[in-house]
Amino acid sequence: MSDAAPAAAPWIGGGTRIVGVIGWPVSHSLSPLIHNAAFAALEMDWAYVPLPVPPGNVLEALRGLRALGFAGANVTMPHKTEIAALADELTDDARLLWSVNTLVVTTDGIVGHNTDCPGFDRFITRDAGFDAADKTALVFGAGGAARACAVALARARLRELVIALRDPSHAQSLRVAVDDIGTKVTAVTFDDVPTVTADLVVNATPLGAHGESLPIPALGPDVLVVDLLYRPRQTPLLAAARAAGASSYGGLGLLLHQAGLAFELWTGRPAPLDVMSAAAMTELAAPGGGETPEG
Repeated sequence: MSDAAPAAAPWIGGGTRIVGVIGWPVSHSLSPLIHNAAFAALEMDWAYVPLPVPPGNVLEALRGLRALGFAGANVTMPHKTEIAALADELTDDARLLWSVNTLVVTTDGIVGHNTDCPGFDRFITRDAGFDAADKTALVFGAGGAARACAVALARARLRELVIALRDPSHAQSLRVAVDDIGTKVTAVTFDDVPTVTADLVVNATPLGAHGESLPIPALGPDVLVVDLLYRPRQTPLLAAARAAGASSYGGLGLLLHQAGLAFELWTGRPAPLDVMSAAAMTELAAPGGGETPEG
């Protein structure tokens, strides 16, 4: 946990709109910090709070959002899939990925969205300057984050997607997500990874959060490497990328873009991404600020 002085709490009055983040745990989430910074910058009467929800209490939490008048919430691990089954309505992407990371509370019920997919597209094209058309990508993992990345890349006309898993038989849900888009999908074991050549490498697993090493594919100056972890600031994969001269990014860009899309869904206003980015980077740069991954 950071030793930096905490940011001033948002002013909360009788008309304040409340949103938050549902997960277990949520104590290390950057989302309250970046959203409250955005609300303050735009002088909006909104506040964002952590909502720790242990496994087994998700349905009660969703009912509570409506009962307490929340405008919405983000969803983080381990509840993204369960909430996809419990929301009153799902957007097309949330249904396709069977993963919800943003909830909007309406008069008719709770709508589940997935902003990871468009958020990754914005990050990879705007921040990293990567054009996926006719390229090959290697993605570690097949969970919700990996599926969101895969769909975004396939929609950008990726030629081939290689999925690296300890057990390649677990790739089926990802195959289904991109099945109608046209990208070729190949699943390989971790042992096969050193033989893989790709233009883009994405780690969409928790491996590296505590120093774990992933197998390293062929890397060089023409390869872009993205580790979706934003804590720690340098994972073993990013260190290997930099040593090989590859371009590399941590997961902060995706966090900001998916958060910005959620902000827009709740408020109807463009998110001040520069403010949100500055708040996150200040926290991560503080002593201890980059040590513990979000759950």
